[in-house]
Amino acid sequence: DGIHFKRSATPVFYPANDDQKKREWPGGVEDPRIVESEDGTYVLTYTQWNRVTYSVGIATSRDLIHWRKFGPAFLDARGGKYAKLKYKSAGIVTRPRDGRLIAARIKGQYWMYWGEGAIHLASSNDLIHWLPVEGKDGSPLVVLAKRSGRFDSGFPEVGPPPVITDRGILLVNNGKNDPEHGDPSLGANAYAAGQALFAADDPSKLIARAEAPFLKPELPYEKTGQYAAGTTFAEGLVVFKNRWFLYYGCADSLVGVVIANAR
Repeated sequence: DGIHFKRSATPVFYPANDDQKKREWPGGVEDPRIVESEDGTYVLTYTQWNRVTYSVGIATSRDLIHWRKFGPAFLDARGGKYAKLKYKSAGIVTRPRDGRLIAARIKGQYWMYWGEGAIHLASSNDLIHWLPVEGKDGSPLVVLAKRSGRFDSGFPEVGPPPVITDRGILLVNNGKNDPEHGDPSLGANAYAAGQALFAADDPSKLIARAEAPFLKPELPYEKTGQYAAGTTFAEGLVVFKNRWFLYYGCADSLVGVVIANAR
């Protein structure tokens, strides 16, 4: 039903004795975001963290249990220009189809929003190897930046994989509230979730951006935990039985869900 779950006794994805061990040990693998490709393969973006550096890792699976890791998304991009870049939080653009969210091509390419601090864009031909979109100065193009006085005044961060709607690409984004220049209705350093809309034919073109969050720390379990400042960190989005299920982290300690009509 999307609400009650039976938890597996063993993990399915973890730092293992494989060719990615040096990037994932002793820190871990974090913040998974999953999309489905046209052929039914699942593609996972996640954070590889070895307590020295971090990057967005890519992995694939046919059954969500057995995974193949491919390493950092930008490792070979532009001749290795981004091989040492620290980056995390990546969501591949999807399109709803028959009750599933399928990775979508726009102008022949797949697209991925990524970044913490500022949100950027990347493109791919195969969902595994990614190329950051650059601005005129040769650095990653910023498509969403922090705003003073808002919930994302500290910085914005990518939420669950974005979805193409009849109005454009909907990006649910998380925001950290700056202690001095943030939203006074939120606590210092609290995380809340907002929305941004990009053009369906141009993922870099911002059309609209919500001024206030639609999901913020309010309940006790959203304010008490490993992250005491308060967190509602949106990360998983599913369309199921004509409803949207948005799964989110609560103070870095629990997982919650909020539900909306699919319309």
